[in-house]
Amino acid sequence: MLNVILYTSQSFMAILPQLHYITYHDKEILFIHTGLVGGIVAHYYILDKKPNKKFVELNKMTGDFVFVDAVGTNPQCIYIPIVRLIKSTLRFPIDTSTNY
Repeated sequence: MLNVILYTSQSFMAILPQLHYITYHDKEILFIHTGLVGGIVAHYYILDKKPNKKFVELNKMTGDFVFVDAVGTNPQCIYIPIVRLIKSTLRFPIDTSTNY
């Protein structure tokens, strides 16, 4: 998912997607929307627990990342906000009977 953000941030339009976080069917899900023409794609990841930080610090050179509370000053990093959603019209294809 973060590779998609890196690729998107280097496009000619320099669009940086936000990470969205939601509790969906008792699962903690982190997701992004991508795509402008021809449809939108949602990339998602099921977390073990709720995110406790406000940003992801993503190094553009190495692809390494850490969760942080505030935007830093490292020029090699992009800072991606994690936005908490209460409700969404998206339906995630998860098996609610299986523990991940």
